[in-house]
Amino acid sequence: MPEFSKNPLSRREFVKSALIGSGTLAFGGFLVKAEERQETGGGKPRYSLVIVDYNKCTGCRTCEAVCSQANERVIIDGEELLGLGNPAEARVKVVSYNFPPVDVPNRCLECPDAPCIEACPVSPDPNTGRKALYRDEKTLAIKNDPERCIGCGNCARACEEKRVGIIKQDKKTGRPTTLCTLCEGDPQCVRYCPYDALTHFTGDGRHFALSPDKIAKRLAELWYYSGNREMGR
Repeated sequence: MPEFSKNPLSRREFVKSALIGSGTLAFGGFLVKAEERQETGGGKPRYSLVIVDYNKCTGCRTCEAVCSQANERVIIDGEELLGLGNPAEARVKVVSYNFPPVDVPNRCLECPDAPCIEACPVSPDPNTGRKALYRDEKTLAIKNDPERCIGCGNCARACEEKRVGIIKQDKKTGRPTTLCTLCEGDPQCVRYCPYDALTHFTGDGRHFALSPDKIAKRLAELWYYSGNREMGR
């Protein structure tokens, strides 16, 4: 995996500092971040996800590139290599808003109640108890079994209607795409984020999911103004 340079300049922090001051920013970042994180109860972690510190995220899209490299590998002369890093194939999607400028990395939140798994119509395997969509016991990531998946799209619709809408349905196979694999326990987006805006978090399962539109609206209110203005992409 290539090393990415650490750029000390944060465009967003500069803009935000110029507008409203660092004290309010710290509060805003805590408020939004706290709504996504799960509280630890001291027991064995049951859920795992990547959380975002929006005070640090600049929307640089490094997470998209390294995610694509790690999860869309290629085989050349029998050797498995990192993929090309095409952002279109990434499991994390940075949603950008222009008025005002806000960037929201959207990714699977590995929801504790998993409405995507609940919506899967495939009967649980008698040996493993898994549907076609299931939570991996080792990594705690939600995965799809392509051999059992019938391509109905129920999981994508459940994610869109009830959570963040990150699961998409492949146009050719009908199978779910953009499921976060957590890179088998070592998320590469976290490892190579140049601003330390991403954190791999595990806990006992209480966290909340907001759509990119709702997060962007909340951030805009915290960083730029108060009121009910519409966000524009």
